[in-house]
Amino acid sequence: MKQKLRKGIIRDVCFICMLVIGVQICLFLLFTKSTPNSQGHEIILATNRGCNKSFPNPLALNQSQSQDETIICDRSHNNYDWCFLKCPTILNPNTTTFYTIGSLIRNRTSTNHFVIEKIRPYPRKWETFSMSRVREITLTSSSINNRCQIYHKGPALVFSIGGYTGNFFHDFNDGIIPLYITLNTLFPNQDNITLVIVDFKDWWYSKYEVLLRAFPINRVINLDNQTATHCFSSVAVGLISHGPMTIQPNQSQQLSFLRLRSLLEITYGSNCKHVTPRAPLKPGKPRVVFVGRTRNVGRVILNQNQIINAMERAGFEVVLFEPTKFTWLCDAYKLVNESHGMIGVHGAALTHSIFLRPGSILIQIVPIGIEWLADSYFKNLAKSLRFEYIEYKIRAKESSLAEKYGLCHMIVKNPHVFMKGNWSAVDSIYLKGQDVRLCLDRFSKYLVLAYSKSKRFMDING
Repeated sequence: MKQKLRKGIIRDVCFICMLVIGVQICLFLLFTKSTPNSQGHEIILATNRGCNKSFPNPLALNQSQSQDETIICDRSHNNYDWCFLKCPTILNPNTTTFYTIGSLIRNRTSTNHFVIEKIRPYPRKWETFSMSRVREITLTSSSINNRCQIYHKGPALVFSIGGYTGNFFHDFNDGIIPLYITLNTLFPNQDNITLVIVDFKDWWYSKYEVLLRAFPINRVINLDNQTATHCFSSVAVGLISHGPMTIQPNQSQQLSFLRLRSLLEITYGSNCKHVTPRAPLKPGKPRVVFVGRTRNVGRVILNQNQIINAMERAGFEVVLFEPTKFTWLCDAYKLVNESHGMIGVHGAALTHSIFLRPGSILIQIVPIGIEWLADSYFKNLAKSLRFEYIEYKIRAKESSLAEKYGLCHMIVKNPHVFMKGNWSAVDSIYLKGQDVRLCLDRFSKYLVLAYSKSKRFMDING
């Protein structure tokens, strides 16, 4: 009996010892393969197999570019550059440099020298002032001795929110829209991208965090406050832009303004939990959002109260909307999306028209001298989102410039000849130095047309 008991105890002890040894072996194998302190062992294994030859999307490349190159750059566009390091990479945040992991990875050149590319990842490369506010990023095919401290399984996309960020138009035109285009162009059907943002602003992230969650990304990194090294499977630097307030649809229609509008609807229509309550729509009256401009910003409607009264006489319910940089976008979306139209002078706040439903009306009041801006920005947007677009071009006598310079002055009589492509004149005189006083009789005729279109839209869509 004692002998049997002794044998049972020995058997149990052996089993426990074997179990402990097995667990230790599993833990050893697990941590030697994926520990972030080993400079990304899994990434190094990928390096030994070769770089990613199927990325980026070949449709994004110029014909002169070869996918055999370690670093691919496209600098052929007027408003943006982008570069792609397609090998496993390690980021040194102190120098904002992405190195290639593995000392044998070099660009295939006759001299076998390491390649270095520098890029400012903001899509306004023709502008010296805005680009001076953007940090430079370096990509190199050389390696670094630092160990990887934080490991990411997927690729990184690097861009800046410097430049003109803080102006709502530029937030979308130079940020959100190019980000949407780039993710769908370079990373189609991927959802493990890490956004690495330079020139980071806490308020920007707070404002757009809800929207960023709707994009196919894994996480967001503020490059400005990083001290640890990061490893990625590859990295793209820079955002692709199709032009002012423009998204060129692709063949599959996966990339379009209407698709982006659907994404905004999901983000701000479904995912916003805290929205300021508003009065319900008035029965039988189309609601129009009137975008006001205050303070010394230029393009202020000097007879704003009279214009609001004229809108109400035309049959509209009018909501005055004067957004700031800190306007809660869930509130803005709810107001604009539930309305039947928007009216305002050309300016950044009209970018909120992106929240209008297709079929809504948009009246853009266009001061003298900036017709080309009005067409490039919000007329483009209206066409893409299928708005009923109405343009009210003011006459010279409706501009405050006529009072200041006289109707016969070149500034008023022939703005385009006066400017001759001089942007400083556009900015200081026609954008910031001009207010408007609308002719009530003339503007009221436009309101009649707008009311009929918005009433029809309301009757059909509610």
